[in-house]
Amino acid sequence: MTAHPAGPDPRLRPTGPDDPMSTAPDEPGGGPAASSARPQVPATGLARRAESTPAPADATRPAEPLWPVRGTAAGLGYVALPPTAVDARASGPTELIVAWPGFDPPRTAAAMATAVPMTGVPTWRVFLDLPHRDDPSSVLPTGLDSQGFLTDAGVTAFGASVEQAAALLPAVLDDLRRDLDVPVAPVALAGFSAGAAAVLLTLARQTVQVSTAALVAPVVSPARLAMSVEKRAGRERSWSPAADELAERLDFAVQVGRVAGAGAALLLIGGARDRIVPPAEVTALHDLLAHCGAPAVEAATFRMGHALAAAPGTEARAPITEAVRVDGVLTDWFRERLAEPTTPAAPPVSLHLTGSSSA
Repeated sequence: MTAHPAGPDPRLRPTGPDDPMSTAPDEPGGGPAASSARPQVPATGLARRAESTPAPADATRPAEPLWPVRGTAAGLGYVALPPTAVDARASGPTELIVAWPGFDPPRTAAAMATAVPMTGVPTWRVFLDLPHRDDPSSVLPTGLDSQGFLTDAGVTAFGASVEQAAALLPAVLDDLRRDLDVPVAPVALAGFSAGAAAVLLTLARQTVQVSTAALVAPVVSPARLAMSVEKRAGRERSWSPAADELAERLDFAVQVGRVAGAGAALLLIGGARDRIVPPAEVTALHDLLAHCGAPAVEAATFRMGHALAAAPGTEARAPITEAVRVDGVLTDWFRERLAEPTTPAAPPVSLHLTGSSSA
């Protein structure tokens, strides 16, 4: 496991090997870049700011870093955005949100961190790469809407990533808590597309205590996804019995009772123009979860397709309009459940105009 401060913020401007920027930026989605007088973050151990003044009496841990931290946890790359919100603080035990990207843009932790940074949430937001096999055929270069999903290799790549992501999460959390100095407590989860399927599988297995989760365009049923691709491609899938069994294991309409039983508050987000996960699929999942007794489940639909980033979605780029909308909803959802305001409401102002009468 390794952790180190991130380089220049690619959301603010693309960088290359010859980029002259030498100061660390704010996290993606934050305010203007800080001046070069910003204190340096140590490169060893947890990236923390050096403090030259005594800590407040109620401080229990060192100050947080001011910019992203990149590292690996259980062998998977991550981008961790620190809690820099100035108008709110964590209100409960959950101080960590883990989010997975998908097989469609955004496809990597870095790309998702710039697409939906959730800057206003006063917790660590850790964007984690999905596990992929070393075999190049294990990755669908054109996403879940391609004919590759109709092949054995395609659905196996999808299923393996989802199952490994859920299986590795306990070890990932151990490393993240050590890297980021976060206490052992329930976590929050978020995911997009295949990453949202990993969230559903984690909830169904109940191997990790989850307080709340948000799922953007979740792949609820690989078999139904394949049927929609078949109609558009004009060809049938060529899955082996093992691939069929894998798809059945990841049919969350069947596992919805266990997902609801995890006890997490759930937000589902769909796209009205999504061909991969149609909005009816998201609505049906919402109704099933509510019927099975999920403590809190809400759904929202936006006028968007499936992707949350411009193709190819592997590098950090400025967010597209759809991502900005989704980021706002995710931020509100997690703030309502994990945060409380730090600035008290202003008292009412009484105005008295000269020469006026109060009679």
